Amino acid sequence: MRLVRKVLASILVLAIIVRPETTKCVEASLDIGVNYGMLGDNLPSPSDVIQLFKKYNIGKIRLFEPVPEVLQALRGSGIEVTIGVRDQDIPALAASPDATKQWFDTYVQPYADTDFPYIVVGNEIIPGEFDQYFVPAMKNFQNVLNGYGYAGIKVTTAIATTTLAVGYPPSAGAFMDSARATLAGILDFLSSTSSPLLANVYPYYAYVEDPVNVRLDYALFTASGPVVQDGSLSYSNLLDAQLDAIYSAMEKLGVSGVDLVVSESGWPSAGNGDIATPELAGTYNRNFLKKFLAMEGTPKRPNTYLEGFIFAMFNEDQKPAGIEQHFGLFNPDGTPVHPVFS
Repeated sequence: MRLVRKVLASILVLAIIVRPETTKCVEASLDIGVNYGMLGDNLPSPSDVIQLFKKYNIGKIRLFEPVPEVLQALRGSGIEVTIGVRDQDIPALAASPDATKQWFDTYVQPYADTDFPYIVVGNEIIPGEFDQYFVPAMKNFQNVLNGYGYAGIKVTTAIATTTLAVGYPPSAGAFMDSARATLAGILDFLSSTSSPLLANVYPYYAYVEDPVNVRLDYALFTASGPVVQDGSLSYSNLLDAQLDAIYSAMEKLGVSGVDLVVSESGWPSAGNGDIATPELAGTYNRNFLKKFLAMEGTPKRPNTYLEGFIFAMFNEDQKPAGIEQHFGLFNPDGTPVHPVFS
């Protein structure tokens, strides 16, 4: 499955590269995703948002929770939909196969003409109060999928890099003790179902926390050569290093066959002085896009197809004040905050 998608993505990128500028009528979806958050009181309607995705040929969308109006707007769009399960719903879904089937029958089954590659059970809540519910909920979803014969939909969850107790050097990556048992169970499930682990990875935060030792060009993908040497592996960008730290942490739990998907990554355009500007945000996001369209793996997994989602579609004014309101690629009126997609 992943090999086929990688080959198709290669054909797609080639088509984009050779397409003449004058052939504006030719459209091809980019093998990149964008997170669609809705915490704003001035955002466009879901149907207008999906038209914006289509205008810029963005091929994948991630929803943090199922919203019927958004799902309806996505019908027939050709956009892949990664759909999230709300954190607070996980215990009930873990306790009841019937509740899980009802969730699926409400939010996925009616939209059989839509491609749902992933159902994401929870977002960045490991370790925490729901740890005991993850695997039972994921197994209930898998049983529903098996019952319907949907082999193409994978059940997973999304973690933050804060689950790492050690992240440097990448080969020393290890999960924090309080997350190890939960992640071991989740990784065992993912391995048994050939599903990836989703990871929200932000070089921005690593740079902000340690600007003395973390170079800005290393965080922005603009370093001219290797910055970090870890044994035989060289790293010229921080995102690769963070991903390989997660791979190393998984290996320390005895799992080496689970892939990663970058479910969130981005850079704020305001809210933190000269560290958060439209110029820096544009540089990061354009280079992130370039990396994923080139289908580059990481130094540790160079031949592994890697998927990526930019965070986020819009600046959302109902998020906490500061940088949280300024990760958007677009303003609520649909104009770009900084140019990323042509």
